[in-house]
Amino acid sequence: MLIFLLTSWATLVPLVAAHTFHTSVEKFIKSNSSREYTTNWFNQTLDHFTFTTQTKFRQKYLINDTFWDRNGGPIFFYTGNEGDIEAFTENSGFMWDIAPEFGALLVFAEHRYYGESLPFGAESRSKDPLKVGYLSSSQALADYVDLISHLRQTMEGASESPVVAFGGSYGGMLAAWIRTKYPHIVQGAIAASAPIAQFTSPCDAFGRIVTSDFSAAADNSSCSVAIRASWTALDRLSLLPNSTGFSWLNTNFQLCPSSHMATAANISSLKSYLTDLWTNLAMMDYPYATSFLAPLPANPVVAVCEHLSKPYTNDTELLQLVFKAVNVYFNYTGEAKCLNLMEEDGIGADMWSYQACTEMVMPFCYDGTNDMFEAAPWDLAAYTKECEEAWGPAGVPQPELANSLYGGRNLASATNIVFSNGLLDPWSSGGVLKSSEGGVVAIIIPEGAHHLDLRGSNEADPVSVIQARKLERAYIDKWIKNSNMGKYRKPKTMRKG
Repeated sequence: MLIFLLTSWATLVPLVAAHTFHTSVEKFIKSNSSREYTTNWFNQTLDHFTFTTQTKFRQKYLINDTFWDRNGGPIFFYTGNEGDIEAFTENSGFMWDIAPEFGALLVFAEHRYYGESLPFGAESRSKDPLKVGYLSSSQALADYVDLISHLRQTMEGASESPVVAFGGSYGGMLAAWIRTKYPHIVQGAIAASAPIAQFTSPCDAFGRIVTSDFSAAADNSSCSVAIRASWTALDRLSLLPNSTGFSWLNTNFQLCPSSHMATAANISSLKSYLTDLWTNLAMMDYPYATSFLAPLPANPVVAVCEHLSKPYTNDTELLQLVFKAVNVYFNYTGEAKCLNLMEEDGIGADMWSYQACTEMVMPFCYDGTNDMFEAAPWDLAAYTKECEEAWGPAGVPQPELANSLYGGRNLASATNIVFSNGLLDPWSSGGVLKSSEGGVVAIIIPEGAHHLDLRGSNEADPVSVIQARKLERAYIDKWIKNSNMGKYRKPKTMRKG
């Protein structure tokens, strides 16, 4: 659902060479939901675009057939994105909510190189181009095509099942692209908060939307003003003699020993952490409590700004307010012992840094005036150097590649895609905000944060997201009825349960 620059380590899974299909009978019932699914494994092709290797790897996917009409009922297929597929399964409640009315089979496919779908086990994260070089959106889309074809061929009753792709954020991009590239495989797509044009959008738009969220949460934009002032406050603190500023930060920010401040480089790490944190809060600004990236209260930006909108007279008073705001994010439950600046993302998005370096090159910049962040221009040369240092020759950016492959907002030939965007979501800066005369529909959710419509229904939902889901259901129904496959289905009264 999300697009990350954070990293963590995932679980080792051995390479599988045989052409066999593995299914686990183990069922997972999450303690925080009633959603039940089986974990399955498909021996996936490593390289779909050459004839140089016949290597296979184990790709994980999750299935729920509780609601499925086995007489050609549709397949709702989640195009997994950067992380463990279980995390997205649990946070895509819209699919679960509407599956009964459509008699749909639910399938959640894990993206290669994430979770347990590791082509080379632990070596999948190496700098070796022969190991990591098979990680790309094109290969992932081809994975999903093969998996869908396999399900249609092997599951009784699925051969004529129309497929609707669902995805949020990068997963939403994949949902739109699989419909565009493989319209004979996928009959429609719900692409929620999918920034398919982020590669060419103005680099400052993202930061301005985040700032707008924080400015609107307090009178006189006092919240965003405080955040803007905090960057120079940190700089001045770092210049105090005898490391007194660093000591103050270590104590008052309750930093874990591994995150202790000692040098100017540490201050840069803290600034990066805070930049990500303010952005994550804007993305997760849902009207009810959630726990996807971290346990958060309802309307977390408002909760944070209750601290940051208070008066202060000096740098330390300001930074104490900043820490109280940060505490809402990293310790809402009160269980954290200290603040770890290097804490993992929690959903296994460890390989996104490689994709962000190679094909998902999305320019970001801040000017510190029209946004609340520290000024930082977009510097492709510096970005390239950092990527090469991190990934070696395998990590050289190709900033034009995604647009060349997928066309950005040029969707003249696209059909049966709904793009939804919440105006609270900074990723809407790269989203599709206007419908076309062809078959592309744009739905705007003024009170929506990051793919709010893809989440399950909640009594706190604003009217705009309720209406958005109604429209999405109507388009899904239309796609299924109009599909070449759907026309072969028997009347509902003749179908099996």
